[in-house]
Amino acid sequence: MNNKISYLLNTVRCVHRYSSVLTPKSSATTRKHILWIGRYRDPLGNVNFRKLLINILPSLHGSSLRFASQKTDVYSTGAEALVSEKASQSSLEVEKLDDAGSFKAKRAVDHSDPFFTSLQKCSCPCDALDLAAEAAVSIKHYTNALTMAWRLYKNLSEEQQRYERQLIFEHPAFAKLCQQLLRDARRVTRGDLVFSLHALVNLGVPQNTLLLQTLVRVCQEKLNQLDNRCISVLATTLAGMDKDKNVSALQAGLQLLVEQRISSIRDIFILQNLMKCLGKDAPVFLKKKLEMAVLREIDGLTFPNALRMFLALAAMNYCSLPILNPCSKKIQENVHDVPFRQLILILEACHTVQYRNVKLFSALADYIHSTAYLWDKRQIILFLSSCETLGFQPTELLDIFAEKVTEDPDFLNLKNLLTVLRVYSRLNHVPRVQKHLFFEILHSCLNKCLPQISNIELLKAVYSLGILGYLPQRALDELLQKDSKDELVLPDDPKEQNTMMLRCVKTCMELDSPSFTKPAFVPTENMSSLVSFNLRKAQEALIELLGDENMFLQNVQLPYRYHIDFEIRMDSDRKRVLPITATDDHPDSRVQRLAFLFAPASAFCLGTTHPQGKLAMKKRHLNKLGYHVILIQNKKFQEMKNEDAVEFLKRKIYSEDAFSFSEATVQNNN
Repeated sequence: MNNKISYLLNTVRCVHRYSSVLTPKSSATTRKHILWIGRYRDPLGNVNFRKLLINILPSLHGSSLRFASQKTDVYSTGAEALVSEKASQSSLEVEKLDDAGSFKAKRAVDHSDPFFTSLQKCSCPCDALDLAAEAAVSIKHYTNALTMAWRLYKNLSEEQQRYERQLIFEHPAFAKLCQQLLRDARRVTRGDLVFSLHALVNLGVPQNTLLLQTLVRVCQEKLNQLDNRCISVLATTLAGMDKDKNVSALQAGLQLLVEQRISSIRDIFILQNLMKCLGKDAPVFLKKKLEMAVLREIDGLTFPNALRMFLALAAMNYCSLPILNPCSKKIQENVHDVPFRQLILILEACHTVQYRNVKLFSALADYIHSTAYLWDKRQIILFLSSCETLGFQPTELLDIFAEKVTEDPDFLNLKNLLTVLRVYSRLNHVPRVQKHLFFEILHSCLNKCLPQISNIELLKAVYSLGILGYLPQRALDELLQKDSKDELVLPDDPKEQNTMMLRCVKTCMELDSPSFTKPAFVPTENMSSLVSFNLRKAQEALIELLGDENMFLQNVQLPYRYHIDFEIRMDSDRKRVLPITATDDHPDSRVQRLAFLFAPASAFCLGTTHPQGKLAMKKRHLNKLGYHVILIQNKKFQEMKNEDAVEFLKRKIYSEDAFSFSEATVQNNN
């Protein structure tokens, strides 16, 4: 019965498809029904169809137009010759570039021609092809029908596109359209040429076909005649094509043309598109020219352009503060109008170009926090993960998400769990309320995932919890059991990250254990009397403050592979700094030990003095060993004047805050 139904449906589709040549507009609804119930077949697997694309117009086979796979030669005139003339104006007007990089075009056509009036009424790609089969009488009709088919196709869902693509490629008018376009490729207008190439590439016509290679070669010939908007369309098209000799030659010529024309381009939309399409491989001088061209038009920057500018700069991997700062301000003013996907793309772009703007990140995080009830928990995880990549700590959002986890932990599959553990551990964030319940739930979810978790995932999960001072006993036992039996087979580890994580886990087991007590004496080793260049200023300031190098230690190596930059010892009343030799000769448990850690800015959460996970763990463990830890951002310290640096260290040494053991941790929960 199923086979009979299948045969019936296939027959109906075939009859409908070929009868559509005579009745193009009468049965669009029927086609849509057939679209969903027919069985999908890849049209490119059809040998006859591929032969059609490859062998169209056999008379051209003897010409210089051949496949890229057949070692197609590029034109010998050279890329420089492609930019020798001044381009004339085109009849194309590009209205908008959507997220997928496709264009909506408005063509200057004869509105009295009923073909174009009927074309605007088409509701699906095959309607446009039906109309072409019935009424097209010129190459202009065919190219407009092709572009309309693409415009309608790209607005469909991904699943709809699969089926509609099959119908397009099997449509009789599509083959005729390809034949006509190949025959008249050198006679079509430059606008029709680039839009036809753009449509065919995005519809999935194979690049090594004679049709596409011919269009690429004709674009080489007509490159000088393209106006700025056509150049923008062509750049977008080439960005989506694989590299071959013809494409590479056309890209080289296009780059030279852009360099020549850039001073005359006033449309910021076109500039953004060229930035995206030229990409990170564009030479630095061309990136600079594009930057200057954008800055000329920056006063008229709109909110949509500000969004697209982030993506354009990220595509070029180019950080331009004069552009990014006003774009950032515009986004902050309109943050409630930014779609969620754009929020993520903005954060990813900032990471790509290494743009750190705390005000922008805070505005985005505050928006997500204030509208948290609108978002799925997986969306919030994605946003938090992007923040973690930037080293930015959205405190309130992290707290409210922890509440959501405690209320409904069922959504935490293994992937989401590992992301949550990574985010909270790196940002060193312990929820302000119900922190024990939060980590117990994470621990419980980890236990449920143990049967399916890989060795490296198990190590990362235990390591993340260990950074926060929480020891997941069951997962820890399994990890150590695998390690003792040499079952903990780790992948290639050139940077020894996995080895470091395993060592940290073992250190946490010992120092964060409730049974651990502060040792009366900690063996130290003075590695060298020399300090690195970025610590010389601190060394000189300590000498000026304390009067002698014998009053402190430098480059101190401790057990558990911990290292501190400088160590100072004080009496029990914290009034006087003691000489190192005196305290070594007569050890006293009442002696107070200060450990100075001069850390880079990247070790702290962005825009704060809140240490990230690894530094926070080191501070916690040094506290366990009996040290009072003083964290200093080295970059800010280096920017101080010498007298200010001395005064700063004096306040740190004699301040009550230097002796506080308070630390956000959940270790007491074990």
